[in-house]
Amino acid sequence: MKRFAPRVRLPGFITSLYTSAVWRFPETEQVVYLTFDDGPIPEVTPWVLDLLRKENIRATFFCVGENVMKYPEIYRQILDDGHSVGNHTFNHWQGQKHFDKDYFRNIEKAEKYIVSNLFRPPHGWLKASQYRVLKKKFRIIMWDLITCDYDNRLNPDKVFRNVTEFVRPGSIITFHDSIKAKHNMTKVLPRAIRWMKEQGYRFEAIPYEKVRSV
Repeated sequence: MKRFAPRVRLPGFITSLYTSAVWRFPETEQVVYLTFDDGPIPEVTPWVLDLLRKENIRATFFCVGENVMKYPEIYRQILDDGHSVGNHTFNHWQGQKHFDKDYFRNIEKAEKYIVSNLFRPPHGWLKASQYRVLKKKFRIIMWDLITCDYDNRLNPDKVFRNVTEFVRPGSIITFHDSIKAKHNMTKVLPRAIRWMKEQGYRFEAIPYEKVRSV
């Protein structure tokens, strides 16, 4: 039976490409950092916010600028609930598919709606030239554990095992508040939170500065 776990935590040669990026926090205590990519959208994000509120958890949302423009009231709720936010480009662009000047312009367009010094590249990929520029402007946040909740080849039990097998102190855990991930994420997130609390983990948001990068 094929195992999906190896892609949950990226190998060292990938992390070595972006040495200034944050992949995991050097925690010695049982602290983890929940992050959510691709929102906010009305079909998913309010559900996530409600759950986090009930569990008294602060998280970090890497928002797509176009979605913030469309749904400013949901973005405002993220902030009002005390969560951190970061830039995830305006149109969810993958850096390697675009010229640098166009990619930077797309990020700057997102900055009109997302005031934060945190940035996460969609799919985690940047050209070396893009990385060299962006690391001077942003604190680039990657991940230590990606749940693969967006993968329709995985059922909720497999996504849940991705969390339980690979979480460790300081882990940056990536879920998605998106339509594609909705089924797995909504099934797994409450269960994963409950399990991690039982293991003694507590949750923190990634600190951010409410300033524009330029």
